[in-house]
Amino acid sequence: MNVPAVTVSEVPAGATLLDVREDEEWAAGHAPEAVHVPMSAFLERLDQVPDGPLAVVCRVGGRSAQVTAYLRNQGRDAVNVTGGMLAWEAAGRPVVADGPGPAQVV
Repeated sequence: MNVPAVTVSEVPAGATLLDVREDEEWAAGHAPEAVHVPMSAFLERLDQVPDGPLAVVCRVGGRSAQVTAYLRNQGRDAVNVTGGMLAWEAAGRPVVADGPGPAQVV
């Protein structure tokens, strides 16, 4: 699958960060400004995907590449974030949790 990809530092200004990880992954740690639509419920929740450019992220980049390909086939402006949330965290970008304990990418 050949989809446009960017590194964490190349995420386009103004793009919505779309996190497609599952609920438990999201709760453990996510980017504060991200929008969460899990891949497992993506088609049912497609109406929750914001308009405009999207930078799609998962844990390492596999699931987000599939979602990016789907979105591009629908005519959407989307890029995959290479390395996913593990690269986001490693780059020192902010990560917040929805539950107790320190935020971490799982």
